[in-house]
Amino acid sequence: MESLPETYEDLPDKRRFWPAPAGSEEEGLGMLRLLTPDIVAAAARAEIQTGERVCLNWDLDKLDPPGQLQQNLNYYVIPVYQWTGFGRRKFEHVIKWVNKGIAFDDEYHFNPQQSSQWDGLRHHGAPSADGRKKLWYGGTTPEEILDPKSNRIGLGFWARKGIAGRGVLIDYLSWAERRGITVNALTQHVVSLDDVLEIAKECKIEFQRADIFFLRVGLTKTWDAMMDAQKQAYGRLDPPKHAGIEQSERVVRFFWNSHFAAVASDAVSFEVFPAIQEEWDLHHHLLAGWGMPIGEMFDLEELAALCQKLGRWSFFISSSPLKFANGVSSPPNCMAIF
Repeated sequence: MESLPETYEDLPDKRRFWPAPAGSEEEGLGMLRLLTPDIVAAAARAEIQTGERVCLNWDLDKLDPPGQLQQNLNYYVIPVYQWTGFGRRKFEHVIKWVNKGIAFDDEYHFNPQQSSQWDGLRHHGAPSADGRKKLWYGGTTPEEILDPKSNRIGLGFWARKGIAGRGVLIDYLSWAERRGITVNALTQHVVSLDDVLEIAKECKIEFQRADIFFLRVGLTKTWDAMMDAQKQAYGRLDPPKHAGIEQSERVVRFFWNSHFAAVASDAVSFEVFPAIQEEWDLHHHLLAGWGMPIGEMFDLEELAALCQKLGRWSFFISSSPLKFANGVSSPPNCMAIF
């Protein structure tokens, strides 16, 4: 497989880096192939010191605000709210007897991207080189993704060994609050690369190859502070607005030159939305272009508090995506260990 160009300027095509054979495990892993056994072992030795740990999964039903009931007739009738998790199906949980009087089972019905999530490589496409169509990572077509017999760039490649390595947190929300900057994560609040680099310098964070980059902008805190009426009003926005990191070539350059294995945030879409600079849409570059997983709506509140308590902003990350070969996305099932 082609080696990783060291710098952004070394990329022959800066919008896409597809080095692996179509349908191969290397292609399916994308940038997760950087998480080699030696990288993971080194991260575990360096980062696991106190044994303290925190999970980064937000509640599955958090984005189900009260609203007017309607029916969903996709395959059976269930009551769902008028607006559910950015247009996604409402979370539903049912407890039932599996053997009356002896044992219970439960059933979950939910969209894996309705709360904390990894965007898999099948999630987002980008314009092809000639601009005539959309292609997914590796040049995968929509027809391949919709073919139940094809598992090309499916989630199963990630699920075989999971995602593990060194995580680093850029706690933008705390940094902004100390400066009297109000952050509403459900607005087009832009986190600049300058701010990210300043925070890294203040916290003495030195990025390493194959790091998993986390950015806290405060979605979970914003959401929990809203009244039901505010949540309903937000749900009627078209398009919705989300805070996140800026879209620019310098941000794209930063992510490539850092050689991160994955990026994640508590933001809805990681990058600010609607896009302020469409040309530098990070989902196009990172996910469809380079195969770099994007995590969204992670719960980073306890993580930030623990980082502050310990005075360190790096940790060991373990994440086990759902094991389904053709999957598009997954809850992260993610834990940070210190």
